[in-house]
Amino acid sequence: MRPFEADDVLATIHKLQLPAVEFIDDHFSSKSSDADIEAMKSKTQALRIQMLGHGVNRFTADHEANRRWFEFAKKAGIKNISADPSEDAFDSLDELCEQYQIRIAIHNHGPGARYDKIADVLTAIEGRHPLIGACADLGHYIRSNEDPIRAIRLFEGRLYGIHLKDYDRRAADAEGVVIGQGHLDLAAAFAALKEVNFPADGCLSLEYEADRQRPLPGIEACLAAAEEAAGKVAG
Repeated sequence: MRPFEADDVLATIHKLQLPAVEFIDDHFSSKSSDADIEAMKSKTQALRIQMLGHGVNRFTADHEANRRWFEFAKKAGIKNISADPSEDAFDSLDELCEQYQIRIAIHNHGPGARYDKIADVLTAIEGRHPLIGACADLGHYIRSNEDPIRAIRLFEGRLYGIHLKDYDRRAADAEGVVIGQGHLDLAAAFAALKEVNFPADGCLSLEYEADRQRPLPGIEACLAAAEEAAGKVAG
């Protein structure tokens, strides 16, 4: 719901009876004042919506700039930051993850991105602080002709975020569809998440990128598909 105002996003989440949100910076700015952070916390608490994540955010070798993201997350009560860190950011992130006990979840952003393939993320997190892990965007792995279920399994123990979305083709120019109607095996995805013990306070976010100006019917269809698939796994 990128084009919408934050209050509209929260109202929709509440209407759909969803328990949590992963904010983007357009909806909840990391540069918010302390008063604005408290106001957002009050809004989400009143609606019984937990702020589980924020992203996707960029990190560099600028340690103090990186620290500001962690300070914001700490004040907001956010445990998971989905991230696109530069190669020279990791020494700083090691230190900040240890200090703040906040997770950095590296997000794959599809063909041509810094973290395109599963191997790119695995290489980046190898030898790093255990709170530096993956936010597996299952839709972008489809666009990159990677197996999203394999990604879930390979990130076991370091998987802190999931962006649940689907595309009609395994190609860079693929179009977004209702989850389960493209190349994402929803039941297999939920089964894999169960197998790897995806953390209860990890950030599993639905992303529906079609019909951006009128997304609610598609979101409702996605939720129905997810409920059906999860029921198969639970049963």
